[in-house]
Amino acid sequence: MFAAEQVEHAEAGGATVSPYVLGALTLAVFVLLLLVTYAFRNVHTRH
Repeated sequence: MFAAEQVEHAEAGGATVSPYVLGALTLAVFVLLLLVTYAFRNVHTRH
């Protein structure tokens, strides 16, 4: 009964995010982290 009340409350908020949008944001974060890691790939050889 408590879970059903939470579902009703979540639907009433109207601020739901599509799973595709959430997946796209997650992918964008990981690509950004990949680019940051790639930018520092030869730092150890510069001395």
